[in-house]
Amino acid sequence: MLRSGRIAQRDLHHPDTAQHRSRRRIRLETRELPHVVYEKDGAIARIILNNPDAANAQTSEMVHSVNTALDDAQYDYAIKVVILKGNGKGFCSGHVPTGAYPEFKAELDASGKVWRSAAQLFLWPVLKLWEFPKPVIAQVHGYCIGGGTTWGLLPEITICSEDAWFQMPLVPGFGLPGAETAFEPWVFMNYKRAAEYLYTAQKLSAAEALEFGLVNHVVPADELEARVEEMAARIAKAPLITLQATKSGIIRAWETMGFRVHQQATNDLQAMVTGSAEFQQFVAELMKKSAKPSQRLDD
Repeated sequence: MLRSGRIAQRDLHHPDTAQHRSRRRIRLETRELPHVVYEKDGAIARIILNNPDAANAQTSEMVHSVNTALDDAQYDYAIKVVILKGNGKGFCSGHVPTGAYPEFKAELDASGKVWRSAAQLFLWPVLKLWEFPKPVIAQVHGYCIGGGTTWGLLPEITICSEDAWFQMPLVPGFGLPGAETAFEPWVFMNYKRAAEYLYTAQKLSAAEALEFGLVNHVVPADELEARVEEMAARIAKAPLITLQATKSGIIRAWETMGFRVHQQATNDLQAMVTGSAEFQQFVAELMKKSAKPSQRLDD
């Protein structure tokens, strides 16, 4: 149930948050979801990852909460723009390191595989975000790692702070060919750079992400929220139907080139890899080093 009320200062990493919001509306509609805060403020909705004590790790609950918020924003015709951001020291640290997702249990018990359940938790949410019919802005600060890069880089507009960094550690760090799906070739649109980034778990600074075309703007940390809100307000001046038609045209260009089918294929590749003896042996050795993929990497 949405409720109206004064919003406490949640974004502690942005000291100007309360002052900035006081210049706009004081009363917002908010909804507390598992590991997510969902706000609606006129034409702008905010999906705020809210598990800072666990570095905003992508729990099953968080994934489903983001989907719930997207559903609401999609069918609320007052909403024109969605901002996706995170509370705490960083944006999102990716999947829960143990991989203990309840979606996996039934399929593991039945077949020893996690093919369909992985699609339920990873593939379909990726496509849901990709096909979301309204403009989405990712507001990224600090770390954006693994599965978190889906939320940070897949939206058509990403604005990040100067301290932001991006990494997909799962090829050397977990033996997997990606997180949810291999969307990197599509956002990089560069054969060489996408390969090095995935093969080596290359850590990209905000400046490098801007150079590679992965983000739209890099701003000082204390200006991030204001810049994102300014962009959202500017976009929201256009008619909703015009924004939806524009986004549909952009998405269809990528889908004509095969984006959607490619994402489904990479989910199948994940299932093939995880079922192999070579993968199981590799993971067993890695787990002796650390439960976190990012901590298994050689310097």
